[in-house]
Amino acid sequence: MSINIRDIQHYLYCPRRFALLKINRDWAENAFVVKANIMHERVHDGTHEFRTKSKVVLSSVAVYNDDLDIYGITDCIEFEKSKNGVFVKQLDGCYNVRIVEYKPTQPKDGAIRKTDAIQVFAQKLCADFVWGCNSEAYIYYADTKKRVKLPFDTEYDAYNSLLKEVISGINYINDNNIIPPREKAQKCSGCSLSDKCMPKRAGYSVRRLVMKEGEE
Repeated sequence: MSINIRDIQHYLYCPRRFALLKINRDWAENAFVVKANIMHERVHDGTHEFRTKSKVVLSSVAVYNDDLDIYGITDCIEFEKSKNGVFVKQLDGCYNVRIVEYKPTQPKDGAIRKTDAIQVFAQKLCADFVWGCNSEAYIYYADTKKRVKLPFDTEYDAYNSLLKEVISGINYINDNNIIPPREKAQKCSGCSLSDKCMPKRAGYSVRRLVMKEGEE
């Protein structure tokens, strides 16, 4: 079964959340989800696209990698003209390829979230497969209006190993149709599925029990 790149991020955040979304078809939104959805709607509405003599910027670009059996939609891909770039048939010229993923907020410590980075790394492998290039990748944080380059040139092997591990885990859940248990120390406060994942049970009440028996 082909894997959508967005599922990679869900799985890395929490395998149980991924399974609830994929197998149970559960869905719920909170403020974090709504904020991200609004931002991505703006990114994908086409207003960010433009062409100059030296650059072509496109949004909602479909990419895939047949070797890994993954696919997805990128927020933005910039094609910058370069004599040393790869030939892009659709644009009839040689370009350097640059992926830009949009995120609402940058971590307070300035670090790059692993769940964000691995999602973009998967996009990179797809873009590299499609255009035969070695694309650069960035995350643009809307709150700080800053673009951060991802360290795939120096940490390629580490991200590649992690991606293969994630793909293996996703395939295991899909093939066996299972919902794994909640992992220890999993942070659930920001998850929109926390109530579906761990439904709150009403506390034991003698008064409620007596009243129920009185009604029968």
